[in-house]
Amino acid sequence: PHPQVCGTAAGGTCGGPGTPCAGAGGQPLLRAGIRRGGGELSAEAGDGCDLAAVRLRLPGQGWGWRCRHAGRTAGGTYDQDSKHLTDMKKALFIGGTGTISTAITERIAAMPDWELYLINRGNHAADSPAGVKLIRADVNDEAAVLAGIDGLQFDCVCDFIGFVPAQVERDWRLFRGRTRQYMYISSGSAYQKPVLNYILTEGTPLANPYSQYARDKMACEAFLMEKYREEGFPVTIIRPTLTYGRKNVPLSVRGNGTWQVLKRMLDGKPVIVHGDGSSLWTITHNTDFAKGFCGLMANGHAIGNAFHITSDEVLSWDQIYKAVADVLGVPYKPYYVSSHFLGAVGEQFGLTANLLGDKACSVVFDNAKLKRAVPDYVATVRFEEGIRESIANILADPSLQVEDPAFDAWCDRVIAAQEAAKAAVLEG
Repeated sequence: PHPQVCGTAAGGTCGGPGTPCAGAGGQPLLRAGIRRGGGELSAEAGDGCDLAAVRLRLPGQGWGWRCRHAGRTAGGTYDQDSKHLTDMKKALFIGGTGTISTAITERIAAMPDWELYLINRGNHAADSPAGVKLIRADVNDEAAVLAGIDGLQFDCVCDFIGFVPAQVERDWRLFRGRTRQYMYISSGSAYQKPVLNYILTEGTPLANPYSQYARDKMACEAFLMEKYREEGFPVTIIRPTLTYGRKNVPLSVRGNGTWQVLKRMLDGKPVIVHGDGSSLWTITHNTDFAKGFCGLMANGHAIGNAFHITSDEVLSWDQIYKAVADVLGVPYKPYYVSSHFLGAVGEQFGLTANLLGDKACSVVFDNAKLKRAVPDYVATVRFEEGIRESIANILADPSLQVEDPAFDAWCDRVIAAQEAAKAAVLEG
């Protein structure tokens, strides 16, 4: 059921599994014994064959090949137009177990034309997909990292855990001359706040007086782009916004995680929503994010450029919270509080940066630049679908149900204080 093509520089045809391939001159290129395993096809070269390949179309993954010749197994990509074979691409991820990076790691690991390496201290080695090669090292131990990557040249290095300039400066020292592309995860919170235009493009100015996190990301971007301009360091900047997966629920007013908000809903208590719930936001499922990200890997159009990667679905915060309540099967009981007030009394939960520096502003992300670089990018997971899977997984896993009594008590105090203020004004 899977189309297969084999060939050499002279071209060839294939009759299917278990049948020999014939080149342009009628000489057999492959013996019988084509097999499918682990999502790949492998084949053995026949007598008199200089080079042969079989390719298999995997849904959403393009064409890949595996070839065994003269006792050696190789892999790479097959260019249907030029009929040339290229070596497998190599990627190195720093991080790889977070919400964003997990989906990307799983997607790249399943692609037959990528060989994936992870720098990992071993803490999450069991979480890595099959076939991923681990380099056991602390990324801050530059000597250990250099020993681990000795002799390797990468098509793409991705840092998912670079937060301050010192970390990207370290990466520049480690990987200049060792990679054809360096992808840095910045943040959509770096875009100008307060916003001057609700439509955000990659050309929107970067400025955020409310968030040190965002300013550190801007400084990292500035260093990397300076190295690109000065010496051609092949950087690509990625700016995610609120992204979620199977282990988290994306909400705006939260403490240490979002479970306590879900628990308040389940307990029939009101949940605090910033503003009046009508401001707009975009939430992206991590598998959709991975589509855009992987499309930018080893993509020449991405070098020296910044991209945000988001869904095109725009929701109000009321819609977001109500969708969560609907999945839980409970009434939605919002309690609206000014973002400025929440920031003033919720600094212990980072609400000034999280709200005034990010989610309190109505924004719509324009993905036109991404779609020019990755023409087949389409985000397909609607929030109401993705959040159903997330909540089902959280409810089934007690380790994801971490209670936050301090945040719960704070919510009760904020609600009581605002109710008292309303009463005082009405009595006045």
